[in-house]
Amino acid sequence: MADQRTMEDRAVKNEEIKKTFTVTGMTCATCARTVEKALRKLDGVKFAAVNLATSTGFIVAEREISFEEIRKAVEEVGYGVSTESPEDVERKRYEESKRNLILAWLVTAPLALLMIYHMFVSEVPYFTWIEVFAGAFVTFYVGRGMIRGAWIALTHKHTNMDTLIFFGAVTSWVTAVLDSAGLPVMSFGAIGAMIVAFHITGRFIESYLRDRASKEIKALLKLQAKEARVITDEGEVMMPIEAVKEGFIVLVKPGERIPVDGVIVEGQSSIDESVVTGESIPVLKRENDEVIGGSLNVSSPIKIKVTKVGEDTFLSQMIKLIQEAQGSKVPIQALADRITMWFVPTIIALAIASALVWYFNYERFLPFVEKAREIFPWIIQTSDPLTFSIFVFVATIVIACPCALGLATPMALVTGTGLAAKKGLLIRNAEAIQTSKDIGVVLTDKTGTLTEGSPKVVNHNLSDELVRIVASVERNSNHPLAKAISELSQDVIEIENVEEIPGEGVRALYKGEEYFVGKPLDYSRYESLLEEGKTVVEVRRNGEVVGFLAIEDPIREDSPEAVRRLKGMGIEPVMITGDNEKTARAVARRLGIERFHAGVKPSEKLDLVRSYQAQEKKVAMVGDGMNDAAALKGADVGIAIGSGTDLAIDSADIIITKGGISKVVDAIEVSRKTFRIIKQNLFWAFFYNVIAIPMAMMGLLHPVIAELAMAFSSITVTLNSMRVRE
Repeated sequence: MADQRTMEDRAVKNEEIKKTFTVTGMTCATCARTVEKALRKLDGVKFAAVNLATSTGFIVAEREISFEEIRKAVEEVGYGVSTESPEDVERKRYEESKRNLILAWLVTAPLALLMIYHMFVSEVPYFTWIEVFAGAFVTFYVGRGMIRGAWIALTHKHTNMDTLIFFGAVTSWVTAVLDSAGLPVMSFGAIGAMIVAFHITGRFIESYLRDRASKEIKALLKLQAKEARVITDEGEVMMPIEAVKEGFIVLVKPGERIPVDGVIVEGQSSIDESVVTGESIPVLKRENDEVIGGSLNVSSPIKIKVTKVGEDTFLSQMIKLIQEAQGSKVPIQALADRITMWFVPTIIALAIASALVWYFNYERFLPFVEKAREIFPWIIQTSDPLTFSIFVFVATIVIACPCALGLATPMALVTGTGLAAKKGLLIRNAEAIQTSKDIGVVLTDKTGTLTEGSPKVVNHNLSDELVRIVASVERNSNHPLAKAISELSQDVIEIENVEEIPGEGVRALYKGEEYFVGKPLDYSRYESLLEEGKTVVEVRRNGEVVGFLAIEDPIREDSPEAVRRLKGMGIEPVMITGDNEKTARAVARRLGIERFHAGVKPSEKLDLVRSYQAQEKKVAMVGDGMNDAAALKGADVGIAIGSGTDLAIDSADIIITKGGISKVVDAIEVSRKTFRIIKQNLFWAFFYNVIAIPMAMMGLLHPVIAELAMAFSSITVTLNSMRVRE
């Protein structure tokens, strides 16, 4: 029944259902794309993305999709779904690749030394038979994962990286079998074993580097507590975090991580929130202040009342959002995806074609081979066309590298989103990574964005009774100014028919009379206050003005510097606010903002976004309130202040977990750096294949050198992606 209610609630809210899970058995971009296609065929799935770099799948659905449905769809195309975390799956894969690496080289290293001795020093008795058995062990036992991957692909009518290695290694091993059977074919058995050994080595290094590349999200996962010290009637009890419920009181001692989201009910302490917010300086938290699970209690014991548990906690939401962003795609990846879809079958066709051309034209091409051997000494010496054509076939098969293309974008996204999280930024939509680099205009709300969002009432002319009424009315509002007004009185008066009018104010009934607290009808009454940069809130009873409140919201410490940095990047900062023109002008002047729009209604904010977009400019909108939601959604990149309303956060592409507009500068810098690395990765992946494949087809590359180059290209892409952090 609970599940049914959940589904009904989601249907009523018309929410999209998102799921993230771990996909097993993938080895290259083709595998990821195959799983994606299978997931998209599920009824109700609107969007599916599979990330090779993190082994995660992500779907957006119109209905609840069970784990069993996902598992069945993925298994039908030959892969698996695990309930384990991607980190556990990656750790097991890493351990397995390490074992295979040791086994492969225990056999391959002596075999390679014997091959060199056999070729250049003295003939080794029964060497071909040694190649047959040693090659079989390395190829079919140590390389069984590669064979399994190739078999899965072929039986499901597609190809992947394992297919290429399988054809190259098995073809090489077969030459040893044919040679030992007395047929006039040069044996490449040792080369087949080396191809597999180098392939396993490349996988091991790649796994290690991928593990390092995603260290930021691993750091967040380590912050998730396993236990909490819960205060019960019997005293303190260490309880598994899964058993902790809302309303429990948890004791956190100095030096301990706060296990849950909650509110301090006893004590005060300095809290280090650097890992989850990016702020390095500990913050003093007192009674009634909120604390975030995963942050560190520095100085004194505190008691916390639990407000959120499980997937609802801030840390869990952070991890989920980062994983979703890492699993999604940027537009530039579409080019790489289109190429990798046809890459492997094309390479197999080219390898077969080049082998046939060499076999039937070897005598004609022999002078070219002799000349080329002077520059490339590894070209084999043989008079047999079949041997040379096999040599070309294996080299062409092995040199091709769709892995570098497949990893170019996701690896950069993993490190880019990880770096953003470290700076206190959550990138919900990976497309924002590509779009943010081209931002020309940043439209920013004033209150809570450029200012601290903790305004104080500095002047008013209300009677004590009106103060109590107005404070009670404002307790029903989410507007940043409402808190300042509600703090004027602790008396609680029962208010009826409260209605918040976005961009205008709050209307309510008290004892049959209608009160309105919000924008003044005539700003000229408050000219002197406005010129000082204060915000004026007018109080009207039954339509008649009965008083005012003057409110001042301090400018955030980082705002002036952020405005200067935006200008230095060639980006125009524009302030938009619902405040009157004089207040807006005073704030803009203090910040160094030349262009501003005052007295703007929520619908007009969206119109402003569109007007700048009509000038062929990419627009970022920064805001934190309900009245910013439409503009955040309509902008090319919506950036929400994390302390804002849920609607604003849900409408944004990037969320600032703590801080102000300076984080917008960080977001744009991360975007530019990440996208630059993506372009470099794609360039080198394309360049490598464009140069290497024709060389292999011309017989100029040895299969072992080809395999080394192939592994090197994937490792290079991974290492280059890690430069995002620099």
